[in-house]
Amino acid sequence: MELKYETLSDELSRQLEKDFASHSLTDGAVKDDDIIRRNAYAKDKASIWRPPFVHDIDKIMHCPYYNRYADKTQVYSLIKNDDITRRSLHVQLVSRIARNIGRALNLNLDLIEAISLGHDMGHTPFGHTGETFLDELYNKYAGRHFYHNIQSVRVLDNIFPYNVSLQTLDGIACHNGEIELEEYHPVPLTSFEEFDAMIERCYTDVPFAKKVLPSTLEGCVVRISDIIAYMGKDRQDAARMNLLKEEEFNNEGIGSINAEIINNLEVNIIENSYGKPYLSMDKEVYDAFSKAKKENYELIYNDDKREDLYEHNIKPMFEQLYNELLSQAKTLDTNSILYKHHIDFIRQANQYSHYQPIDEFMDEYTSSSPDDIVMDFMASMTDDYFIDLYKYLFPNGKYKAEYTGYFD
Repeated sequence: MELKYETLSDELSRQLEKDFASHSLTDGAVKDDDIIRRNAYAKDKASIWRPPFVHDIDKIMHCPYYNRYADKTQVYSLIKNDDITRRSLHVQLVSRIARNIGRALNLNLDLIEAISLGHDMGHTPFGHTGETFLDELYNKYAGRHFYHNIQSVRVLDNIFPYNVSLQTLDGIACHNGEIELEEYHPVPLTSFEEFDAMIERCYTDVPFAKKVLPSTLEGCVVRISDIIAYMGKDRQDAARMNLLKEEEFNNEGIGSINAEIINNLEVNIIENSYGKPYLSMDKEVYDAFSKAKKENYELIYNDDKREDLYEHNIKPMFEQLYNELLSQAKTLDTNSILYKHHIDFIRQANQYSHYQPIDEFMDEYTSSSPDDIVMDFMASMTDDYFIDLYKYLFPNGKYKAEYTGYFD
């Protein structure tokens, strides 16, 4: 198999050298002084060594749920294999790809990193299939919809009220990596009032929730980088598990293996987006990009054996857990698992917050609807925790999810 790695044109390379030497941001980049926060706390005041969006990065990386990326499925669940991707690696890959593109386009790299590292904070256990199951339950009982990108905002704005900037939260909310576009045009957003209305509408308006777009070029870069990061890496993981060979994919214009795909898409986006107020790629490259994503669904994500395990075991486990936790959320018994592992965990994690008295904050949180509290708890779970919790609450339960071991 012959590999082909594209390079930037000589003309653009020379222009980028000049840009890097002058340390200039393009007119479309978010300036540090443009940052918008809900509250002007002294604690969040920027300094020469800690610019404003670096504050957001630190808040996200020190959020307790950031740790949980390490045991959240990217694609393959219930498999003991240290060489396949978890969300902890995925968000780093998104950040690296997005910063490569953003650097060439002279965008705000701190904002890009903040959005990248926080974009999956609200993701469920068991990847997008787990997200679908939780959405079905939340809609059945509460009449609202669950989206991991909207939940990521809830984690950083409500569960852990960190005073994260509007620009970062907007990029996280609008990162939807399941929908590719030939061009990414930022949609202006100027206030938290607009943002809050957008988030609330996403819970009830499905077509709207799937079409929200970032307000910044930095957010657009993260959105397309999310797809680039998982497209080739998921193929690489499938090959490492001997489920298929990377060369089974045939995508002229972007390549077949992960390294080719990342390089060639980065080059094409930079070449076509430099100096423009939007992102784009060549038509033929976009067509290959879209085709490759479709192939991932056909050859990886829609695997019948995998879907059978999820549908007949994981899905009914989700419903049993939801119903049991909902009964606990309605009483908030301090001896319940939901209280000890979720409510009290949030209290302890926020006890030194400078933003709101802890008792006042917890009274506000526990007055949320029981369905919201259950949704928060279940979305926060790692794969391992979900399985162990099910065994703990239903020791004689008829459903089980067993791991494929290293030597199976």
